[in-house]
Amino acid sequence: MSNTSNFREAFQNARTQSLVGPNVIANALPYVGGGLVLTAAGTYGGLTVLQTNPQLFMPSFIGAFILELVLFFVAQGAAEKANNAIALPLLATYSLLSGYTLTGLVALALSNPEVGIGGVGFAALGCGITFIVARQIGSNLSDSDGMALTQTFQLGLIALLVVLVGQMLFSVFGVYTPTWLEIGISGIGVLLFCGAAVVDFYILPRTYRNEQYLSAALSMYLTYINLFVFILRLLIALRGRD
Repeated sequence: MSNTSNFREAFQNARTQSLVGPNVIANALPYVGGGLVLTAAGTYGGLTVLQTNPQLFMPSFIGAFILELVLFFVAQGAAEKANNAIALPLLATYSLLSGYTLTGLVALALSNPEVGIGGVGFAALGCGITFIVARQIGSNLSDSDGMALTQTFQLGLIALLVVLVGQMLFSVFGVYTPTWLEIGISGIGVLLFCGAAVVDFYILPRTYRNEQYLSAALSMYLTYINLFVFILRLLIALRGRD
């Protein structure tokens, strides 16, 4: 997913530009894979803390979440300037923290015998297959189709963010989303981020130069993680919650 803070600018650039970074996707993919490995390590560390020292988990989760937000903007800025020597360690740390903050959702999936480790693996595999298919589709889109899909994704993302913020606010006051609505929200999220994967392979080579591969990697990483989250949420909703 093209980084939300500069999505509108990237969208406008893509409308008027041909490829500016024809090799940026190929350059970025190894770093996406490395980031996902670090995310898995962060989640494993979070699960270990949750199991062995649960009273420490919530304070460390809050600290990790705040630091993750700060690192995102700092790393994004460095990556966009192609200052890769600075951006790379920042993005590696961001990936670890991202995994740690995923601990709660993964723990919920693992605690549900109807989902379990198989469901987590299915979500990860589903994301990988989606990216393989999306690369074939997104790389071959015409300009008219690519821009139409990009506009649809942008509108869908705004709507989804509004719903998720509302869902979070309701939960603060003890009003939780009924299962049928959670299924609907998660299903829409899965479809939206499948589309976002296609958008990535269309818009990123039109937005970033080859040397800005870490910016492209961050965009694809965010798409993968969000797709993983919504697939896992959908599985949990479909299989019921403990």
